[in-house]
Amino acid sequence: MLLTRFEPVSEFRDLRKGFDYLNSVMEELEGQNLEDSMSAFVPTVNSREADDAYYVEVDLPGVKKENILVDVKDNILSISGERKIKKEDKEDTYYKVESKYGKFVRNFTLPKDVDVQKIEASNKNGVLEVKIPKQVIVEKKPKKIEIK
Repeated sequence: MLLTRFEPVSEFRDLRKGFDYLNSVMEELEGQNLEDSMSAFVPTVNSREADDAYYVEVDLPGVKKENILVDVKDNILSISGERKIKKEDKEDTYYKVESKYGKFVRNFTLPKDVDVQKIEASNKNGVLEVKIPKQVIVEKKPKKIEIK
């Protein structure tokens, strides 16, 4: 038979961690409409780096180009928009469409080596691709200055 020592302080510490986690979850939910959070649309994002640019690809099926906003402020790339609800209920043999909808915002802190003025975005087949070109940094070579 294996004997273990009862440590009430350790038990209470674990219990407190559980309550801290529960409080953090409740704080996030506070002020949110439960119905909105259940149907909220959060698009998935892929990002990659090439030699000349960074790429951000956002899956936006069912979102019209007119409902997407891409902007940069204070070195933060913001992609926002809205996917409208699509409700289809056909009867007889019953047909129902269930899809997530709502407003969304995704923010990305840009690296310092990007050229913000040359950022481009394109939307094709429900995928928004944002190309963030890197700045061409001219290497400064040391220069010897002659004293006259």
